[in-house]
Amino acid sequence: MIEQIKQELQKYSNPEKAEFLLKYFQVKPGGYGEGDILWGITVPDQRRVARKFYRQISLAELEALLRDPIHECRFTALAMAVSKFKRAKSEAERREIVELYLGAADFINNWDLVDTSAPNILGAYLYDRDRSVLWELARSGHLWRQRIAVLATQYFISKGDFADTLRLAEFFLDHEHDLMHKAVGWMLREIGKRDFEIEYAFLQEHYRRMPRTMLRYAIEKFDPDLRKAFLNGSI
Repeated sequence: MIEQIKQELQKYSNPEKAEFLLKYFQVKPGGYGEGDILWGITVPDQRRVARKFYRQISLAELEALLRDPIHECRFTALAMAVSKFKRAKSEAERREIVELYLGAADFINNWDLVDTSAPNILGAYLYDRDRSVLWELARSGHLWRQRIAVLATQYFISKGDFADTLRLAEFFLDHEHDLMHKAVGWMLREIGKRDFEIEYAFLQEHYRRMPRTMLRYAIEKFDPDLRKAFLNGSI
């Protein structure tokens, strides 16, 4: 099954796009994606392959594909894991997918991989359960685990539950990496779409300490005058 999926993916490979994606995902030495391998496949094509195979693939095969050195194989595996999770018929099956997901966290190692999976697997699973695993991920000191923690809360936000996002946002105010600044700012913006006053109150308390990128992401949809006031430090 894995070879079938990889052969299907290779039909969509594009060397020119791969060259672009190497820069886009910072695969260069010292970049956050250093060492990754890309075939240059668009997200719609990866999702097309995922839809074709997710019903047949076993969880053992899915786990193996998630550990593949090819970036698009990992993305496709995660897209299939999301589909399986959404259609799981039992608690045991959902738990097995989450355990597989957390066990393969070292291979969920770029922002697109995190963003397509964390809300739809981990966030959806934890919504009505103990969420302490989010803090294990947040305190791990590992960039991608930390981004998983923040992005998982996007599911909570969609349900009007903001508390964990706000606590994590405060925890990550001093994070050194701009990918976390972007993730936190984005989630704050998502809160603001649903409850402006809650986002505003959080920003009013913390915006002077925030990294600039985090603040810019958080206030992106604000009225221009209010956005300028935050950027100028005059709130």
